[in-house]
Amino acid sequence: MPEASDAVSAPVGRRGRLLILLAAVALVLPSLANASLTDEQALSQRYAPVVRLVAQAQECGSGESYRPIDVDALFDEQTVALRGPWGNDLVKIAPTAHDLTAARYEYHLDFPGNALDPGCGYEQWGRLITKGTSPAVYAHVVSDPGHPGKLALQYWFYYVFNDWNNTHEGDWEMIQLDFDASTAAEALTRTPTSIGYSQHEGAERAAWDDPKLELVDGTHPIVHPAAGSHANFFGEALYLGSSASEGVGCDDTRGPTFDVRPVVKTIPGDPATALGAFPWIGFGGRWGELQRAFFNGPTGPNLKSQWTEPIAWSQDWRDRSIAVPGGGAVGTGATDFFCGAVAKGSNALRRSVDHPLPAFLTLAALIVLIAFLLTRTTWRPATPFRLARRRAWGQILSAAAHMYGKRLRLFLGIGIMVLPISVIVTVLQAGLLHASSIVGIETEGERGGILILGVVAIGTALTLVGLGFVMAATARALAELDAGRTTSPLRAYRMAIDSIRPLLGALVIAALVISVCAASVFLVPIAIWLAVRWALLVPAVELEGCSAIAALRRSGRLVRLGWLKVASLIVVGAALAIVAGPFLGALLILVTSVPLAWINVISGLVYAVAMPFVALASVYVYFDMRVRDEAAQEAEPEQLPAEIEFSA
Repeated sequence: MPEASDAVSAPVGRRGRLLILLAAVALVLPSLANASLTDEQALSQRYAPVVRLVAQAQECGSGESYRPIDVDALFDEQTVALRGPWGNDLVKIAPTAHDLTAARYEYHLDFPGNALDPGCGYEQWGRLITKGTSPAVYAHVVSDPGHPGKLALQYWFYYVFNDWNNTHEGDWEMIQLDFDASTAAEALTRTPTSIGYSQHEGAERAAWDDPKLELVDGTHPIVHPAAGSHANFFGEALYLGSSASEGVGCDDTRGPTFDVRPVVKTIPGDPATALGAFPWIGFGGRWGELQRAFFNGPTGPNLKSQWTEPIAWSQDWRDRSIAVPGGGAVGTGATDFFCGAVAKGSNALRRSVDHPLPAFLTLAALIVLIAFLLTRTTWRPATPFRLARRRAWGQILSAAAHMYGKRLRLFLGIGIMVLPISVIVTVLQAGLLHASSIVGIETEGERGGILILGVVAIGTALTLVGLGFVMAATARALAELDAGRTTSPLRAYRMAIDSIRPLLGALVIAALVISVCAASVFLVPIAIWLAVRWALLVPAVELEGCSAIAALRRSGRLVRLGWLKVASLIVVGAALAIVAGPFLGALLILVTSVPLAWINVISGLVYAVAMPFVALASVYVYFDMRVRDEAAQEAEPEQLPAEIEFSA
């Protein structure tokens, strides 16, 4: 039999071996974790992105005002507050990174300023708190439980403010590289299979060998954040979005640009290690102040689906973004209007959210005023003939509509002639504004404004010439029809060409003077006043044979008899006609997938169709004012006749 001491020593030996094994594991695990983190850091450095930002010529001007920052600049900062989920009650001034934990669900950081009325404050504050620091990007290597054998390398950028349509404090953006690998060590031996750039609520994909992906030294992807929105793109262009995943509006990455190479900080893939090194990564709240709807500050990376399911998220990436065409046969009216309308509409919405009562009262007053004015005019009878008679505001529109409908082919034929003018304007803008210098004038920098002003003036003149010729041909056609003679678009234009010199002279003078005045904010009221004053110069040339200067004077004399009537019917009518095509194009952008080039064509055609109606209304307004003027010279004001004699 074994001795008692032997019986006791056997189990002690097994326990000892177990303790030795556990001690060995305890020693090995940290070294394995350190090796894994080292591989993650090496992978993160190898593919560190180059951020190509839109240059900002002057403080608070156009361009990109913000850089991707090291979020440590927010902590222990006296101008930053941590607030609770029950309202804006203050929790702490100058919170530390450790104050941002998972337990802080629906808490939020608050920066100095009002996201709905940002001004230049956030830009200046951002520079203040980041002084002496370098731009940073946060790398994260993560696998996806639902996709074994795949690995994602993410780079997260944080900006202190989103200065786009949906302004809000804080902005997290990211890019992601996908690998056919299980670990960072394995990924170091492979090349990425694809890369995705975040854009608002979606992302755009590129294969690693895709020509649209720009690389520095073969491994560092160039990221083009759009100015203000920080949505990431693969190139320099004006990009259009019409859905939540693309963003509704236009993102601009066009140059001049400059490159930033952010410092790479790697957040460990192990959650516990990550929290130890970066306590804020567990924050359950928002990185910016609470506001209504999409003006809220964003949640952090850890609350995004791609943080833990990156490969599943990448299945929804789009293959391309839609760049706005730089030109076309009939210009880019629809896309330009869409970009501008979304931006202005967003500004109006932001102001109304910030000050709801004044916005509501203004809208209600406008609706009441329009309804009141429409009930104060006479609409019938339309009386398209005789031309030389007095008509009420509503009768002028009715007469123009009746005439257009009865002679549709004639006036459509007249209107279509504006398309060649549109082509000339488009070629002019594309040729001059995209050149680096023209006859010694630099187009870039501050001096570029000289060229732009000249192009705008010439473009305005050509547009007015197009409208002027439509109006001239319309006036001639109406005069022929009023006299009982038949006519055609070609004949109407041939007759209008008889007075080409005074017509061009008057239009060019008017266009240049109005453009120069409109270039200054302080002179805009004068530009509007002159536009109305000279609104009747074309009929004065065509139907009275006036010279250029005499036509300007004659128009001014007639307009004095009914400035508001002329302004509302001709100037506003022309503006609405010009906007009609782009407005329809903007709707098509939102609700269809029609190519942008075709949408711009449709926009131009609508413009060509609408212009003759404006021309008809202008001729009827001209005769209304002319009857008042000539009759007033022959009768007492209270005995003015309804019409005068006129023969073409």
